[in-house]
Amino acid sequence: MADMSIATKYKMLSGHEIPVLGFGVYQTPAAIAEDVVLHAFKVGYRHVDSARAYRNEGPCAEAIKKSGIPRSEIFFTSKVPPRSTGYEQTKSSINSSFNQTGLDYIDLYLIHAPYGGKEGRLGSWRALVEAQQAGRIRSIGVSNYGVHHLDELESYIRELESQHGKGKGGEISVGQWELHPWLARPDIVAWCQGRGVVMQAYCPIVRNQRAEDPALQPLVKKYGKTPCQVLLRWSLQKGFVPLPKSATPSRIEENADLYGFELTDGEMKSLETDEYAPCAWDPTTSVD
Repeated sequence: MADMSIATKYKMLSGHEIPVLGFGVYQTPAAIAEDVVLHAFKVGYRHVDSARAYRNEGPCAEAIKKSGIPRSEIFFTSKVPPRSTGYEQTKSSINSSFNQTGLDYIDLYLIHAPYGGKEGRLGSWRALVEAQQAGRIRSIGVSNYGVHHLDELESYIRELESQHGKGKGGEISVGQWELHPWLARPDIVAWCQGRGVVMQAYCPIVRNQRAEDPALQPLVKKYGKTPCQVLLRWSLQKGFVPLPKSATPSRIEENADLYGFELTDGEMKSLETDEYAPCAWDPTTSVD
């Protein structure tokens, strides 16, 4: 863990690699997204987490093209809109992403939320698998799935493999959730870790709502870091891929300065809680 840097990557089940620190662009207005992402690239980020619903895929892609960084060194994610699951709608979503970005391939495409019922979820997955097999998308996964959704998808992947052959059902390379000490999701973490699924953490700094939490203060003082940096370091040491977001240059820089310190095992334990306190939405509990 001490040797981790902003350039560190994890290998996914797809065989491709993902940078362990991402840059989120949720709620980043399209008008400023290009400049914001370019600044993130200057700081050292190489991983941008966008989505159809964010309405900023195009400006993010422009930043990728103008950065001067080889495309192979940048990891770009998009997602099927939460209310647009289903086979045909997902194919349309993927086509729209390519039309708006002009990219030759997309590194990761996720199902943004487990809405739309079983038929919609499985139809979306089938469309993602086909796009991956066609070489348009390199890795696929899900976001905001509960364990019951994950079990359903795992069964469907096995069904596809029984029909079409091993490896033809796709693989859940990545899962994305709100993850932090006040929403540690041990059931989902256990499911993913047992299968080698990389876990991305959105809202890793809890929208700065816990900055004054007593558990953080000794660590802030000891390491001379901000509460946000402590929480991001916690996320990294849990093996997650945190996705901090900001449009403020100084915060973008701060959120990347995570590698000159390491929390001890005891300090990691001191941040554990039994709380289940989402600061954003929580589709994991949906049962349609």
